[in-house]
Amino acid sequence: MQNFITNYTKKRYVLYGIISIIALSLPFIKINGNHFFLLSFIHSKLDLIFVSFSTQEFYLMPFVLILLFLFIFFITTLGGRIWCAWSCPQTIFRVIYRDLIQTKILRIRKNINNKQKEYPSQYFKKTIAVVLFYLVSLIAISNLLWYFVPPEEYFEYIQNPDEHLLLIGILFFASLLFTLDVTYLAEKFCVYVCPYARIQSVMFDRDTMQVIYNEKRGGVIFDGKFKLHKKPPQGECIGCEACVSVCPTHIDIRAGMQLECINCLECADACSKIQNKFNRPSLINWTSIKSIETNKKIKYFRFRTIGYLVVITIVLTALFVMGSKKEHMLLNINRSSELYQISHVGDNIEVSNAYTFLFQNTDTKDHEYYFEAKLKDIDNGIEITRPNKPFKLEAGEQSKKIVIIKAIKKLANDNQQDIIFPLYIKAYAKDDDKIVIFRETIFVYPKISIFKEVK
Repeated sequence: MQNFITNYTKKRYVLYGIISIIALSLPFIKINGNHFFLLSFIHSKLDLIFVSFSTQEFYLMPFVLILLFLFIFFITTLGGRIWCAWSCPQTIFRVIYRDLIQTKILRIRKNINNKQKEYPSQYFKKTIAVVLFYLVSLIAISNLLWYFVPPEEYFEYIQNPDEHLLLIGILFFASLLFTLDVTYLAEKFCVYVCPYARIQSVMFDRDTMQVIYNEKRGGVIFDGKFKLHKKPPQGECIGCEACVSVCPTHIDIRAGMQLECINCLECADACSKIQNKFNRPSLINWTSIKSIETNKKIKYFRFRTIGYLVVITIVLTALFVMGSKKEHMLLNINRSSELYQISHVGDNIEVSNAYTFLFQNTDTKDHEYYFEAKLKDIDNGIEITRPNKPFKLEAGEQSKKIVIIKAIKKLANDNQQDIIFPLYIKAYAKDDDKIVIFRETIFVYPKISIFKEVK
């Protein structure tokens, strides 16, 4: 006798374990002091694939978000709501609460294959289940916070709760909300709250993989008026309703595609066990409408999926190109509100412009920095009077410098208006020739009448 039993549920559980291990371990893995992903508002930096970027380099974030959404759209077009059943945290933690805590540990649910029957009398056990899951939710929310607060700092903060009330408040309040979501809202969140359920049908086509009941073999269970036939004539469906009992979103897959279906394939597993007794494969499969109609293989590569792959490749390439051009030193320049300052030095009158330079060492090593200034088309027309020597910045350190640039010769002879010269700044690390950046600002030189007024 041929074995037609499918094990999608077990495969999902294995994947849940892999995802959980990866999610829990990634925050603790560092390369050159950088995390795989860390969006730290305290340190004003983003770690992405073990490369650190400052807040001034957050132009990469839109590309990361675009890539994420494009990938979800691509997966939905290809495999339907595979994300919902195979990777979504909501589903994973529902399995932990319902199948592990309620069923395996506390025995509130007698049969893991019956998700429809409730046991309202077991209030004490249900309370214990909620408390146990709240402990799980504390770990889950902590894991989420580790992607915003480095774990080494997180554990230090929670040991001093009086000094970090905001973090402690977020942890406990978010844990309560998450516990309420998983234990009370349950699959109602997927059906009524989650926006993904609302937009998925827009991304479907006739080749999209879905959980489909084969009416050709099983027979029509619901007629045009949605009247249920327990056992349709001349069909392989025996009306056992094992697929209905096991469904976590409480639908009958035999009624056709429904918004509530999350592609968990538990109904396919349940049907396969029944049909295997008759030496037949499951009436419910993960396939496409077109494949059912034509009896041909699923067409994975088609215009829509190829289009998504092309766009994803373009965005991913742009992300890597811009990420590879990361500057190891950042510099922002702001001019003071005063246009210029005129001072007497002997018989000469000197003109100075003041700036605020904000330096940041984004490298993983300490460096000594300085900079040069040059006016366009004028040689040796200015000099830097402050700061007059290089300065050192530790890795990741920021420093604000007041910069004074002075004109050392007469730059213009206009009696009508002030003259604005383009000013080019070259900033560099004295101990690393590869760290060089260029910026542009202006140098304002007064009209001649101002000199006469000063005299």
